[in-house]
Amino acid sequence: MIRKGIGELVRKLFVRSLLKSNRNRGEAALKQRLMEIVPDISRQYTTFCVDSDDTYLTEKVRTQHAFQIGLALKAIHMFIGASENRRVNIIDIGDSSGTHLRYLNELAKEHDIEIMSMSVNLDPEAVRKISGYGLPVVQCRAEEIHLVKGGIEADIFLSYEMLEHLFDPINFLHSIACDSTCSYFVITVPYLKRSRVGLHHIRQGSTGNVCAENTHIFELCPEDWDLIYEFSGWEVLLRDCYTQYPERGFLHMMKYFWRRTDFDGFYGVILKRNHEKAKQYKNW
Repeated sequence: MIRKGIGELVRKLFVRSLLKSNRNRGEAALKQRLMEIVPDISRQYTTFCVDSDDTYLTEKVRTQHAFQIGLALKAIHMFIGASENRRVNIIDIGDSSGTHLRYLNELAKEHDIEIMSMSVNLDPEAVRKISGYGLPVVQCRAEEIHLVKGGIEADIFLSYEMLEHLFDPINFLHSIACDSTCSYFVITVPYLKRSRVGLHHIRQGSTGNVCAENTHIFELCPEDWDLIYEFSGWEVLLRDCYTQYPERGFLHMMKYFWRRTDFDGFYGVILKRNHEKAKQYKNW
């Protein structure tokens, strides 16, 4: 059993590694701005609360949000640069709380950009939270978004830590590529060196019920996700890998602790529809 003092020391090292990685990536100012826009992230998730007194968990979520929003901002500027249109329609698929769209709506105002936004989630509790902030939201499975009456169109789709929860991420990605006219798709997933099947509740012999939000099915490495993106009708325009530890220095050694207890970090991409590789497969 690890002594309490040692456990607390390790948690402090986790926090230091998160802060160092965030600063080294140049995202400290963005993280601070996001904290000002949404000071309370306690209800970010449906299955657990982010305790503001838990510095480790708070910093973990905040630094992850800075990485995700940084990617979204890059996609927005790509869209504006290509279309010369400062009005952007964004849909967040798998949104659990509306937090990311609240960030983007405020940041857009600072740059004279108008955002029309919508969230999609199957969980009725998430839908209630999002609608409580006055944001448009549709309750449906991510895989069935193309079946929603009247259609759901976006210039940019977002999907943060959602693909690993899906039964069939390939058909989901292919349906978005074929049944939408979006310009870009921003996706982040857990970053692993080697692919594996998740299903950790079965691995651990748990007898309790689980739900989509806390159940990972496919946990793939970046190379395998990239193959799936191309196969299902997408081209990777930008790749970014955020590690929860700095790339250099003493705290780089924290990677071994992160791998044992969580993930190295998160892998993000900006995708553009490209059916060249998908057309090779004749059995869609």
